[in-house]
Amino acid sequence: MTVPLARAVTAELLGTAALVFFGPGAAVVHAQTGLLGHLGVAAVFGLTVAAVIAALAPISGAHINPAATVALVLSGRFPRARVLPYVLAQLAGATLAALLLLVLFGIEGTLGVTLPAGSVTQAFVLELVLTFFLVLVALRSGVPWVVGGVVALEAAMGGPITGASMNPARSFGPALVAGVWTAHWLYWMAPLLGAALAALVNRVLTPTEPLEAHPQRAQEFRPGGDPA
Repeated sequence: MTVPLARAVTAELLGTAALVFFGPGAAVVHAQTGLLGHLGVAAVFGLTVAAVIAALAPISGAHINPAATVALVLSGRFPRARVLPYVLAQLAGATLAALLLLVLFGIEGTLGVTLPAGSVTQAFVLELVLTFFLVLVALRSGVPWVVGGVVALEAAMGGPITGASMNPARSFGPALVAGVWTAHWLYWMAPLLGAALAALVNRVLTPTEPLEAHPQRAQEFRPGGDPA
């Protein structure tokens, strides 16, 4: 049964807001207190993604990422008519969360804005690769703790170089509220390209015979998932 669009986009807004509030929020808290550490921030990102998928996947699929939405469309698991409402909800949720962080902490830590620490080329390639593996795992698994674990893993590795965004909405909200747009384009282009490549590779890896459904997986984020 298809979930009504209003319920689905509300779930996407709330899920993306949670991601940006707790993820970049952890970076802001670390900037203010110095207590969380890089690995602590990475863990918060991963735990947030796992919790959001577990709670909201039955409603919206818990994309919380425009790149994930695009990958699902390319995989034939998500209707094109819902792409724009989903992406707008994701961007709105990210922006609202960034505004709340601004109210609570001021411009501390530039609200967790993602910025390249090295060259733009290095950041672009790293964001592409990180998003590729994240989306591929999501398409092949969809289990909350698995996807959250990959997010934490990749944030631990790539965070010091690019902020490990892997998500245009996650980068957009803090950038808009903080007014920091340095190399922002790459946080759209690299994740979208990485997600498209993941969808392509997943088609190659997907067997022709049906696979047993897993009750904890998102309806779309599982091998052989049907469009909503």
